[in-house]
Amino acid sequence: MTESKIIDDEGHFHAEDEVVDLSGTIAEGWIALGIFWLLGLTVFYQFVTRYVMNDSAAWTEEVARYMLIGVVFVGAAIGVAKNNQIQVDFFYRHMPAAMGRWLSRAVDVLRIAFFVAATVMTMQMMLKIGNQTRMTIVDLPMNIVYGLCLFGFAAMAWRSVQVARVHWQRGYSVLERPESTLADR
Repeated sequence: MTESKIIDDEGHFHAEDEVVDLSGTIAEGWIALGIFWLLGLTVFYQFVTRYVMNDSAAWTEEVARYMLIGVVFVGAAIGVAKNNQIQVDFFYRHMPAAMGRWLSRAVDVLRIAFFVAATVMTMQMMLKIGNQTRMTIVDLPMNIVYGLCLFGFAAMAWRSVQVARVHWQRGYSVLERPESTLADR
């Protein structure tokens, strides 16, 4: 077996890019990417109007802030789907396997309950304030922003159910076996 060199004996650079496979990207990832690009275009427009035309568009700062909120809440579903949350697996190494299994199941259930509760409370807040609360500069209802948060929480709840299902089907979670990934079956 020959190893390929990045720099050959004559000093020429040789590198090959890996094939990019986006087939595993979840819908929330594409939505977050779309919002991110709109955010980038908005900030670029703000830059042009402020520093090139010397007449800043007032609405861009507020809209960019709300788009950033959307990117965070919708994009957080990607982390949930990949099961990349911060976790402490130290205790799982030192407790009996059966106890670790039940504790990891409890973590899955609590994660689902948290995101479902956040979804319900966001919906209740949106219904309570209705369209009365408006954005500061742009005359649109704040429920547009809260709707992005609602979508993000609902997506995180759904992805949490999917992660828990994978954990329960294979018989262990990443908490119990930190070296594993969600794709291991």
